[in-house]
Amino acid sequence: MIRTRWSVLAAFVLVTSANQMLWLTFAPITTSSAEHYGVSEGAIGALSAVFPLLYVVLAIPAGFALDRWFRGSLVAGACLTAAGGLVRLVGDSYVSLLLGALVVAFAQPLVTNSVAKVATAYARDEDRPLGIAVGSAGLFAGFLLAFGTGIALDHDLRLLLAVQAAYALLGAAALSWSLRYPPRPESEQVASGVAALKAVWGDPVIRATTTLVVVGFGVFVGLTTWLQALLEPGGIDADTTGTLLIVMVVAGVVGSAVLPPLVARRSAQQVVLGASLATTVVGCALLAVVSGAVALGVVLAVLGLALLTTLPVVLELTERRAGAASGTAAALLWMAGNAGGLVVTLVLAPLLDHPGIAFGLLALVALAGLPAVRGVKEPERVLETAA
Repeated sequence: MIRTRWSVLAAFVLVTSANQMLWLTFAPITTSSAEHYGVSEGAIGALSAVFPLLYVVLAIPAGFALDRWFRGSLVAGACLTAAGGLVRLVGDSYVSLLLGALVVAFAQPLVTNSVAKVATAYARDEDRPLGIAVGSAGLFAGFLLAFGTGIALDHDLRLLLAVQAAYALLGAAALSWSLRYPPRPESEQVASGVAALKAVWGDPVIRATTTLVVVGFGVFVGLTTWLQALLEPGGIDADTTGTLLIVMVVAGVVGSAVLPPLVARRSAQQVVLGASLATTVVGCALLAVVSGAVALGVVLAVLGLALLTTLPVVLELTERRAGAASGTAAALLWMAGNAGGLVVTLVLAPLLDHPGIAFGLLALVALAGLPAVRGVKEPERVLETAA
């Protein structure tokens, strides 16, 4: 009888959270980090921007690797994540930070592309939506760790980097040990790379979902990368911004752990995705006009719930349609999402002194995705791919 290996899922959460934590280390402390390392705020933002940049290049090859050599590729991603955390500790310079970021960014597609695949390989069918929700919550837990440790250890950046590196090492060790359990046999079916990519892209629902991911990631990455700089002209200090980011992500973590299994059981993906996008449009527009930490916290909590809850919904839907090509399908989604995040981050960079315009632009990005919601339907179809 197939059993759910919750130990594997727990170890995977450690790795995914570590990877995301290392990505967003400096998001809540952009200004102070720039002062410490003697660089501009844009240079600190670049430490996060290299992640979506490399993801666009590496996502599809990583998806092929995961479909062919699942456990080996996943362990490689975990170990590279830990290695990148250690590289950042070499010296006390911006160059070390950038080199470490590049190593972790190289690992990121191997880790995040695996969220749905791990649940498929190590969870019973009835536990699969919950497994995907747990894996997705691990991604968001990484955001919390980044914001929480950044705020707590802003006074000692060397200690901050050491604590985060130790956490990444723990995750790599735990996942490498837990993957001694083989995945369920049917999860080892292999789809050939090019055939799998053609089949995935040929599916109209996956194409529509990809558009939604571009928009959602664009808004979220833009917010997490530049929120501290955008709120600073309004008198919101770095510690308060970090707290606001935590509020946003906590709301998303709770929603992503609770709601997606219910959505899957009721086949309500289209309704939920449409409501989420509409809420994002309104929320970003409100950020352009509201002031005060409490009001901002309420808006950001709603945005976190809207944006983050939909990720496991999208991943579960895509994995179910893609079958043996799930690694390739996930790679396509993450590649598109990171491309959207990269573009929005770069477009927002010159607008840091004009937060109203920047938040209005984010609202327009979300608005542009609404027509794609109509294409999210017929979730039961599974792709046929060449072996």
